[in-house]
Amino acid sequence: MRSHTDCDPRAARRTTGGLSAVNPDLDRLQPYPFERLRALLDGAEPPPDRSAIALSIGEPRHSAPAFVADILAANLEGISKYPATRGSAELRESIASWLTRRFRLPGVDAERQVLPVNGTREALFAIAQATVAAQAGARVLMPNPFYQIYEGAAVLAGAVPQYLNCSADQGFLPDFDRVTVDEWRACQLLYICTPGNPAGAVMPMETLQRLVRLAREHDFVIASDECYSEIYPNEQAPPPGLLQACAAMGDSDYRRCLVFHSLSKRSNLPGLRSGFVAGDADVLADFLRYRTYHGCAMPPHHQLASAAAWQDEEHVVANRSLYREKFTAVLDTLGGCLAVTEPEAGFYLWPTTPEADTDFARRLYHSQNVTVLPGRFLGREVAGNNPGENRVRMALVASREDCVEAAARIAALVRAL
Repeated sequence: MRSHTDCDPRAARRTTGGLSAVNPDLDRLQPYPFERLRALLDGAEPPPDRSAIALSIGEPRHSAPAFVADILAANLEGISKYPATRGSAELRESIASWLTRRFRLPGVDAERQVLPVNGTREALFAIAQATVAAQAGARVLMPNPFYQIYEGAAVLAGAVPQYLNCSADQGFLPDFDRVTVDEWRACQLLYICTPGNPAGAVMPMETLQRLVRLAREHDFVIASDECYSEIYPNEQAPPPGLLQACAAMGDSDYRRCLVFHSLSKRSNLPGLRSGFVAGDADVLADFLRYRTYHGCAMPPHHQLASAAAWQDEEHVVANRSLYREKFTAVLDTLGGCLAVTEPEAGFYLWPTTPEADTDFARRLYHSQNVTVLPGRFLGREVAGNNPGENRVRMALVASREDCVEAAARIAALVRAL
């Protein structure tokens, strides 16, 4: 591991295309999964008589709530003012109220325990920059497969990413039992994703509480990515969250714990770039100081629209209903031709493939004009095993009709194989 303290910046320079880049860690970033997908499909011509159906990217496509657009349009005068980095009191109160209701918390301090952010992608990256000390041996632990932002954040914070395999025999949850005491001691930040991307596994309350105890014993921060928490099949059994686990332990300070939530999936508002981080007030105070320098603030009209969205559950219930219909129809259409089960939450399917995942994805595109994401692109090889291999991620974000049509085409290809 390169030490940031003894590295000669001049020696670290490299020249690319006539421009000089000063951070050699940029060379450690791996291509994003969708870059790899484009390269994989390059030269494969889909049949012209079949319309394109993309199941590869998790971009919600259900209609956005009309009232959000109305609030945005009615408050455009807000763009004449600089917004506060910590967000408006109205937005923070709305978020705190939602958290308290949704996760049955004893309370959330809107002043100190909530920080609005421009979508969780930006915040999940930035939290590593604010919490990780760049020193030899520093580790950032994360699930494998994973959202690639976690890895990039760890690398650019000067830490070593450590991948925790999520295999079928582990219920697609990270294998925390394989983490040694020394590795926990070296850990500065732990990313978890519950419900998980890509398999949709929900972390049980007991596991969350175990991690809370480990974080306090070994002094690391938990960043819990919960952006899929509002898409689940049973209205009576919403997935638990990290702050909920803390509260059940009698801790309303949520020490060493942060949760990340977004309106992108919950409310079909990916373009609004609106989310929040909540939890440990001391960690959030440092994160706010970082963000003040980083220059991140949500536009005022986005804040007003977001405050209203967090207070409305009717559109969220309707959204879940649409996903339930699609899962039922797609799984019925696949008819057992792939080894796949409905996830505990989220909007992805994570089936095994009858051939290498990359071969299957390319063949599916070439023969059926359906795109899926090879699982190996979402994972890393650990001890000779990439837990994403021979699986593909299918995002059921398109219309019900397109999802069912895509499932019929997938079934036809599998039968042909």
